[in-house]
Amino acid sequence: MEVDLSTLRHSASHVMAHAVKNLFPDAKIAIGPSIEDGFYYDFGVKSGFTPEDLEKISEEMAKIIAAKREFVRKEITRDEALEMFKDEPYKTELIRELPEGETISIYEEDGFIDLCRGPHVANTGEIGAFKLLTSAGAYWRGDEHNAMLQRIYGTAFATQEDLDAHLARLAEAEKRDHRKLGRELDLFSLQEEAGPGLVFWHPKGALVRKLIEDYWRNEHLGNGGYELVFTPHIARQDLWKTSGHLDFFTDNMYQPMEVEGQPYLIKPMNCPFHLLIYKSKVRSYRELPIRWAELGTVYRYERSGVLHGLMRVRGFTQDDAHIICTREQLDSETKRVLNFVLGVLKKFGFSEYEIYLSTRPEKSVGEDDVWEHATTALREALEAAGLEYKIDEGGGAFYGPKIDVKIKDAIGRVWQCSTIQVDFNEPERFDITYVGQDNQQHRPIMIHRALFGSLERFMGVLIEHYAGAFPLWLAPVQAVVIPIADRHNEYAQKVVARLRAEGLRVDIDDRNEKTGYKIREAQVQKIPYMLVVGDREAEADAVSVRSRAEGDKGAVPVDQLISELKSELAE
Repeated sequence: MEVDLSTLRHSASHVMAHAVKNLFPDAKIAIGPSIEDGFYYDFGVKSGFTPEDLEKISEEMAKIIAAKREFVRKEITRDEALEMFKDEPYKTELIRELPEGETISIYEEDGFIDLCRGPHVANTGEIGAFKLLTSAGAYWRGDEHNAMLQRIYGTAFATQEDLDAHLARLAEAEKRDHRKLGRELDLFSLQEEAGPGLVFWHPKGALVRKLIEDYWRNEHLGNGGYELVFTPHIARQDLWKTSGHLDFFTDNMYQPMEVEGQPYLIKPMNCPFHLLIYKSKVRSYRELPIRWAELGTVYRYERSGVLHGLMRVRGFTQDDAHIICTREQLDSETKRVLNFVLGVLKKFGFSEYEIYLSTRPEKSVGEDDVWEHATTALREALEAAGLEYKIDEGGGAFYGPKIDVKIKDAIGRVWQCSTIQVDFNEPERFDITYVGQDNQQHRPIMIHRALFGSLERFMGVLIEHYAGAFPLWLAPVQAVVIPIADRHNEYAQKVVARLRAEGLRVDIDDRNEKTGYKIREAQVQKIPYMLVVGDREAEADAVSVRSRAEGDKGAVPVDQLISELKSELAE
C-alpha cells in the first residue's frame, strides 16, 4: 500500500515533540506540521538546541518508534482542551481562537497528548526512516513582535532507501547553494551595512546579469514583438489607492516618504505605471494588441526571517510585460506568450516543467462569461503546446485566471518562475479604454507576464542548476590563457588580444605560480577553457586546450580554437 508521506511526516513531528518533552520537560510546544520534503516543530525553550541535543532527541524518537505505540484520536470540548493544555501557552492561544462549535481533536500515544487535527499513522512503528536536520530560531506565528521559538526541522520516508536518496539530494543541493557559490565565484554579496535583502552585484555577477538582460531585450524586440518601456521608482500614494495595492498589499510596501507635502511610495509593482502610459493618449483598436516590457526594479518589505540569498530579497528586478488586447485577441495572445515563455526557458537549459492552470477563486471580480473565456484561452494554449498541466481549483488571482510554469533544475527541484495572468481588474480601476470599429469606447483585457519572475531569483536558480559552471555563452570568463613561464607572457598576451578581438571574454593568469596550480584555480572558478602556452605553442601559433568538462584536448591552432568556440556559442 502506498504511504501518504504527509501523514507519515505529521506523525513524525508528533513523536519529535514527545521526545523533546521527555528530554526537556520545561519546553513549551507550539505547532508541528508536515511540509514539503519533511516536517518541523516549534518549541519555547530557554536556549537553542545544539547538534548534541538533536542527536539525543533523535535517539529518543527511535525508542518511541520502535515501541510501536498506537495513536489514539479523541474529540474534546473547549473547556476540556483549555484545562488539558493549561501549562502550554501556545496551545492555549490556538484553542481560544478556534470558532465556537468547531471540533477540537487530540492525539495521544503512550501518555503524550498533542492538540492536532491529524491524521496520523496507526502506530509509531509505521513512521519508517527519519532524520533530524537542523534547528533555527522562528518567531511564534511568523510575527517578529512575538516570542522567538526554536524550530527543529526533520524529514521522514517510508524506507531507509528513500531517506538515503533524499539525503544525497540534500548534500548535492548544499554543494550547489547559490549563496556559497556566489561568494566563491565572486558574483554577488549581501551587505549588512546597507541592510538585509539588498543585492550587490560584483563585476562577474553583473556581467552574467547583463548577458541575461541583453538576451531578454533582444528576444522581446525581435521575435517577441514587444516594445520596451522604463518607469519611475516612486509615485504618489494616490496611484496605489487607484491600483488597489493599498487595500491588499500594504504589509509588503514600505512607509510613505513626503515630497513637497505629498505622500509618495516606492513601487512594489510595475503594472500601474504601464497603465498610465496607456492612458497618456486615446487608443484605437488598430493599436491593439500592445505589448510593453520592462526590466523594472521594485521593492517589497519582506520579513527578515524569510530572506534567503537571491531567492527572497527586498529589492529585485521583475522581467515584467503587460499585453493589452481586445477580448477577441486573448486566445491568440495567450498562445503566443506561452510559446515565448517556453522558448526563452529552453535557452537557459530548462525543458522540464510542472505547469498549473489556476481557476476562479471564491472572492473575485469580473463577469462569469469573461472568466470562462479567459480560462478557456489559457487551457487551449496549454493544450496547443502539447503540455501536461494540473488544475489548481480556485487558485487564480481575484482579478483573473493564470498559468504558472515551474521549472525543474538539474537535480529535480522545482522552482516557480514564469507566470501568465489575465487581469480584468486593473483596466477597470484605471478606466482604460480603446475606440472600437463601431467608434464606441470598449474595455480591453490585460495580461501580466513574467518569464523569469525576477532577475535575482532566476540568477540564483541558474547558479544552482549549473552548480556555478555556466554554459559558455553565460560564463563571465570564457577562457583563461596560462603562460608556463615568464618568457611566454608576451605570446600569451597576443593570444588574449586575438580572442578578445573576436568578442570572447578572456583573462590571463601570468602569476608566478606553477602551471598545475593555475589550472586548478581556473577549475575552481569554473572557467570553461584553460589555454596553456609554452615554447611549442608559441612556435606553432597554437594553445594547449583544457576543457572544464572534458579535460585535456591537446594543442589547437589559435584560429581553429576561435572557430570552435564561435561554433559552440552559435549552438
